[in-house]
Amino acid sequence: MTGPQSNIVHVIGAGLAGSEAAWQVAKSGVPVVLHEMRPTRMTEAHRTDELAELVCSNSFRSDDAANNAVGLLHAEMRRLDSLIMRAADANQVPAGGALAVDRDGFSAAVTKALKDHPLIEIARGEVGGLPPADWSNVIIATGPLTSAPLADAIRELTDENALAFFDAIAPIVHRESIDMSVAWFQSRYDKVGPGGNGADYINCPMTKEQYDSFVAALMTGEKTEFKEWETNTPYFDGCLPIEVMAERGPETLRHGPMKPVGLTNPHDPATKAYAIVQLRQDNKLGTLYNIVGFQTKLKYGEQQRIFRTIPGLEKAEFARLGGLHRNTFLNSPKLLDTQLRLRAQKRLRFAGQMTGCEGYVESASVGLIAGLYAAADARGGMLVSPPGTTALGSLLGHITGGHIETIEPGTRSFQPMNVNFGLFPPLATVPTKKPDGTRLRGNEKTVAKKQALSARALADLDRWIADHLRIAAAA
Repeated sequence: MTGPQSNIVHVIGAGLAGSEAAWQVAKSGVPVVLHEMRPTRMTEAHRTDELAELVCSNSFRSDDAANNAVGLLHAEMRRLDSLIMRAADANQVPAGGALAVDRDGFSAAVTKALKDHPLIEIARGEVGGLPPADWSNVIIATGPLTSAPLADAIRELTDENALAFFDAIAPIVHRESIDMSVAWFQSRYDKVGPGGNGADYINCPMTKEQYDSFVAALMTGEKTEFKEWETNTPYFDGCLPIEVMAERGPETLRHGPMKPVGLTNPHDPATKAYAIVQLRQDNKLGTLYNIVGFQTKLKYGEQQRIFRTIPGLEKAEFARLGGLHRNTFLNSPKLLDTQLRLRAQKRLRFAGQMTGCEGYVESASVGLIAGLYAAADARGGMLVSPPGTTALGSLLGHITGGHIETIEPGTRSFQPMNVNFGLFPPLATVPTKKPDGTRLRGNEKTVAKKQALSARALADLDRWIADHLRIAAAA
């Protein structure tokens, strides 16, 4: 591809995020070089040299745009002419309400579209270390299997840990699903920390019998198994899975994340809890709370069964369940600006799972907006970010600043997440009545709220496209 480097966008990594980014740049009229190291250098997980190869599931999860946040993200991406969604729709296989694809057909469709585009050059070969200095507009979308030379270079540039490790993730619960007639707000010893008021944690008390049963369930619960290429990756220091801590002795958790000291239950002040589970606010909106110290490798079904035995969490709705896997991602709220650019070197923009999102669709959506940002930069402009009320905007908010940092030593507070309604700003008016005027009851309220959030998101996205995206494309 000829032309000055200042007019060319380089995309490193041709997974879902990189492929989508390259597509968005090219269809904006800007030339792009898409760098993919396969087949010159393969990863432990990939099997082919096709672009956007699906290495795990073939499911893009729910396609219900009215009631499910990931389905809403599907709809938003379709409105933005997503290549990933176009290829997924063209290669759909039966999966009920989910969008599942023929993985070979899907990858072949993405590969063909990118190869056929006149403004896209596909360069096979590894980009070792930081991109050349004359690449002024770069998107790095290398995912959790980022090659060691590039990961090392990013770590040195950012002074942050960006290498592979076993990332043990704690579950996150929707605040409104916690039973506050059992739980209560209080910080240990009523301590007021930075930004706090002395009542910053939700506390769930346990009796000795409940605690013993809980520990026994942790010990016997079915755990996930490591992939062969993950087996030699160490745990992240200070982030051991809760069941590993439990294996060290039945009282270990009572003297660790479940210690009951410095807390008094206002529902029953005279009774001292044997153990206490704490939840800490996880986003600035106050809609999500993570279970402190509960990083886990329990299987998802086991997590829901066992964690719902905790008093106050019997009806808990999980925005994200815990997990344990090899991962490579940035502490994005600190390192990236709102345009996904590295603060330390703004010619570098990041996309996909490296930024702190989970899931095929989420990764592709971040690649989509990164491509639009980069194309606007190449034309000498700057694209206004999508509204935080949209699925795409709420996910970007989590990545670039919606997460609350903690000051506790030895913890990694920012963690990857799937899109979910807990990331969305609350509605100005919560629905209380049906179209016929009768009052909403029980689960009808939850359904109506999700549908109102989805309707608001699509309306706001349409306005953003009309007001900003077409202007940017025409600039």
